[in-house]
Amino acid sequence: MKILVCISVVPDTTSKISFKDNDTKFVSDGVQFIINPYDEMALSKSLEITESLGGTITVINVGLADTEANIRKALAIGANDAVRINAEPKDAMFVATQISNVVKNENYDLIFTGRESIDHNGGLVCGLLAEMLNIPSVNVVSKIEIEGSKIKATRDIDGGREELECTMPCVISAQKDLSEARIPNMRGIMAARTKPLKVVDAVSENDFSEFVNFELPPAKTGVKLIDAENAGELIDLLRNEKKLI
Repeated sequence: MKILVCISVVPDTTSKISFKDNDTKFVSDGVQFIINPYDEMALSKSLEITESLGGTITVINVGLADTEANIRKALAIGANDAVRINAEPKDAMFVATQISNVVKNENYDLIFTGRESIDHNGGLVCGLLAEMLNIPSVNVVSKIEIEGSKIKATRDIDGGREELECTMPCVISAQKDLSEARIPNMRGIMAARTKPLKVVDAVSENDFSEFVNFELPPAKTGVKLIDAENAGELIDLLRNEKKLI
């Protein structure tokens, strides 16, 4: 089994986010960056598969040199080798194009992405990458079973879950419940230092999107408490003040 796991590097959810230059640029100073949690689930599931069926795992990232610490973490968790495409990840189309160009002749049996990155929440790379490689994709997968060359996938849909079957090679995007993220041990950390990390140049690509400006969500307001015996006041507030009903 030859598996590729696409990982992105994102700000930790506890980081304080700010912008500069009239809210057109993200301030990365002082921000801790981590592997996207959905991508970590995908990596953990890949390890479960290779531990059961055998095989290798390659992680791939579109990012600049400052992402290599997190790529090494993926290697410490258990990936066999890694590829970094040396470019700023502009948007989903750019990322999918760069990855597809590098892996199109590598004959991976299974390609994992996260369902979305927790910074931009786009959820587009899985489908775009599958289309560019001309292979099937299944999005937001919470469970998979492999039988020969076929995959049975359970995915989340509105109001329930759906079971699908497809033939490998295919692209799967990981949803929560697919697996639990693993913590690298000391042996893995030491081994990661010598595992191959290949850096490749990005292919030239048109800009498909532009960030005009960023905006922080409004600050939370105080909580207004209503006595349990006074439901009428709550209804009045929801209808006339908040316009929710």
